[in-house]
Amino acid sequence: MSVLDCRGMPCPQPVVRCRDWLKEGKHAGEMLEVLVDNSAAVENVGNFLKGRGLTVGVRQEDSGLWRLSGIVPAGDAEGACSALRQSSADSAAAGRTERGGRTLVFIPTETLGRGDEELGAKLMINFLGSLPELGPDLWRVVLVNGGVKLTVGGPALDKLKVLADAGCSILVCGTCLDHFGLLDRKQVGDTTNMLDIVTSMQLADKVIRA
Repeated sequence: MSVLDCRGMPCPQPVVRCRDWLKEGKHAGEMLEVLVDNSAAVENVGNFLKGRGLTVGVRQEDSGLWRLSGIVPAGDAEGACSALRQSSADSAAAGRTERGGRTLVFIPTETLGRGDEELGAKLMINFLGSLPELGPDLWRVVLVNGGVKLTVGGPALDKLKVLADAGCSILVCGTCLDHFGLLDRKQVGDTTNMLDIVTSMQLADKVIRA
């Protein structure tokens, strides 16, 4: 069994440690245990490992320690990672061919603009409600910092659910949710980490910042 002690590491370092360990390509059939010290890391690491084919178990030993464990699937772990990366690249290329571009919308606040918070909240609702006008080019919405508050309730949440139901991918920063105490209140989107956010921005053909 291999143990990765990721306590004290900021996002996305626990995920990066797991990725680099898998990239060594010599751990098929081996048990991996990852130690983390916050609930955001639990969700981020768990989602990452599940996406690589591991069945993940989580055990909380105390308020500051979680153990995530799983067995690496049989076969070449690095080969699986390479196949996954190639699949993502093929999907990205297909999206550009079929739709002409992939637009990512980056939302770092719960209001739009500065000057009046009440007005800014109304403008954000209008902004989210207008995003379907981008048509099939709208690929992903990324919410960070105060933007994650939009996923827990109110008219903005309804607009985000419409986008998700239409096939738009919504990524919500796990560290930000944890900071605001909202991990258990998120109602739309996938909790994610900064590595996935940066990778999404790299894959996008266009990034719009709200």
